Formats: sequence, structure tokens, C-alpha cells
Amino acid sequence: MQHRIIVLGAGYAGAIAAGRLAKRLRREDVAITLVNAEPDFVERVRMHQLAVGQDLRPRPFREMFAGTGVRLEQGRVTGVDVVRRTVTLADAAELGYDTLVYALGSGWSTQGVPGVAEHAHEIASRPGALRLRERLAGLDAGRRVVVVGGGLTGLEAATEIAEARPDLGVALVARDGLGGWLSPGGRAHLRRVFGRLGITVYEHAEVTGVEPDRVVTAAGDGIPAAVTVWTTGFAVHPIARATALEVSETGRIVVDRTMRSVSHPDVYAVGDAALAMGPGGKPLRMSCASGGPTAWQAADAIAARLTGGKPPKVLIRYFNQCVSLGRKEGLIQFVTADDRAVRPILTGRVAAVYKELVCRGAAWAVARPTLGLPARRRPLTRRPATTGSPVETPA
Repeated sequence: MQHRIIVLGAGYAGAIAAGRLAKRLRREDVAITLVNAEPDFVERVRMHQLAVGQDLRPRPFREMFAGTGVRLEQGRVTGVDVVRRTVTLADAAELGYDTLVYALGSGWSTQGVPGVAEHAHEIASRPGALRLRERLAGLDAGRRVVVVGGGLTGLEAATEIAEARPDLGVALVARDGLGGWLSPGGRAHLRRVFGRLGITVYEHAEVTGVEPDRVVTAAGDGIPAAVTVWTTGFAVHPIARATALEVSETGRIVVDRTMRSVSHPDVYAVGDAALAMGPGGKPLRMSCASGGPTAWQAADAIAARLTGGKPPKVLIRYFNQCVSLGRKEGLIQFVTADDRAVRPILTGRVAAVYKELVCRGAAWAVARPTLGLPARRRPLTRRPATTGSPVETPA
């Protein structure tokens, strides 16, 4: 009887986890199913590029996972029962599992601000980026685009739009100072680029409402906006909160250092869905930089536990933050292990190429899910029980 592994979500973390499991375990021992709502991989870190009219290379999962032994199930997940160990899809199909890898990730969050859902655009998803693309394409010269949110997504969106459409007025609204988390050199470079691109910056401004033609701040100011782009943060997929899994206040699944749920040992969480601790006891941030390492850790831990090995416990750390500032400019901010900015930075064309190589490398790795890993396929020592939780059997 094969051990059934289901991976929910095929973003960076889910796709990497599924491929690594396929390389680590024998096909006759495990049945790996990758569930995703869309048939192809979405390069989420490039949604700002898609929004301004750039075309991205299609990466169908059928091609990516051909010959790996991973079975693909296209469908939208509507429920997870961690007691019965089942996953329910939108078409009412029900899938049973012995081990679950939860990688449903995150989407945009309105932060409860009135008017955002009705009047603002998001670029956290491909459909959202395509809707913004259509709106920008039909926007006459001289109109104004306001990007709300001063984080990495907001910086990349504002600069990409300003570079692609110099005929538009682009503004950024930030709750804190522009690039306040960066080093002094990083902040200075960011201001120079924004100045060259003609981007107006509203700092220390909290948006309290979005209307069809403007955004409203807590100070009562109205900032004119023909198009509003909302990039203030992400919210995790709501399904985990509806389960018996232990989750944080924000709905992220609480995991140990191997990405295993602290409440349900048959469940692992990776990427944005996981509340995992990094250096200094700080939670890993929602990012592609966290997604890949958490997927590697979870897949290797699952394989080790199923084959009688010792689960690795690798400390996940950060090295830099990569920011594209249009196609010709970039900023590489080097950071400490726990993600605090240090003095060294890379800027200009070198930084733009650096960021592009990082994005290409991530997509290349996802598109070749089993390439480059040493084969460590050992027979399973753990078999699923017919009822209740999986049981351990001697090697």
C-alpha cells in the first residue's frame, strides 16, 4: 500500500516540495499528488511586470512534472479535514492523504479599509495583474496612478509603472518613511531613482479609504487617483483557520523547525502558510526567499521520517533583499541572518541584473523539480494504517 502524500498549492514552495519529495522517495512506495487551481506555474514575483504589459513565459505543470511520478490534480481546495485526513475540492471531489503538505500561500489583503475591494487593483495574483494591465493600457496620458503601500511590492509596482508609462503621473503612499527598513545608502538610492522617474511620494500617510477617483488619508487629505493599486500586505489562505490545526492570529500554521504542524504531525506547512521561526526567534517573512528553504526542509524531513532517517534541522536565514526598480535599475540590500539591513548594497544596472538572475533561477528550479538532487531513495519504514493516524514500523 502506497503512502499518500498530497501537496496543496503549486506556487514556489508547493512545486519545490513536490519535486523534492519525488526525488527523495521511491515511486512504488509513495503516491504524490500536487493540487493546484491553475494548470501552469505563476511567477508571482513578476506580477508587476505582467501588469505593465510584459509577457511572461508559460510553464505548464504537465510539462514540468512529466516523468517525475507526481500526479497533478487541477482544482480549487475548499476544505481540509485533519481528523479524517481528507481534502475537498470545489467540484466536491475528496482526496485522502497520509501526509499533507499545506502550501496554499497568501493573497492580497484589504486591511479592512473601506472602498479597497470595490475601487483598488491588486497584483498579488495573475488575474489581478491582468485586470490592472487592461486598465493601464486604456489609461490616457496625464492620468494619475497611486500605489498604496511602501513595502517591496509597492516599490516594484510604482517604479515599473513609472518606467513603462512615463506619460502617467505615478505616486506612492507609504505609512512610514520611504524604504525606512533599508540602510542609509539604500534609502538614498531609492530616493534618487524615484526622483529620476518622477514618482511623487507621500510618506507617513495612512490611507483610511479608497474612492473611485482618490484615496483618503487619516489626515483628511484626498489624493487624486484615476487608478489605485493596493499593495499593503498579504493575508494567508483562510482554509487553515477553519481546520483543527493550531494557527497564529493571522491564520498561519504553527510549525516546528522541520515545518511540521505542532498540533497535527501528519501535516507540514511551507511558504507563506507557515509560521516558522528563523534566526533570533523571529518569524520568517512571507516571501519567495522563505518559500524555497521551507519547502526543502519539509520535503527532506518527510522523506527522512518515512525511511527511518534523521530529519534535518537546518536554520533558515536571509542574505539579502532584492528589489527591482524598473527594468534598468535595482537595489540589493544585504541583511543579517534575521533580515536586518546592513551597510553594503548593490545598485544600478548590476543590481537589476542580479535581481533578474534570482528570478530566473527560482523559476528554473521550479521548472526542473527533480534535477540536480542526489538520489536518496530508500525503502519506507513507515506505512499508513487503515484507520487513525499513520503508525511506525521497525526498519
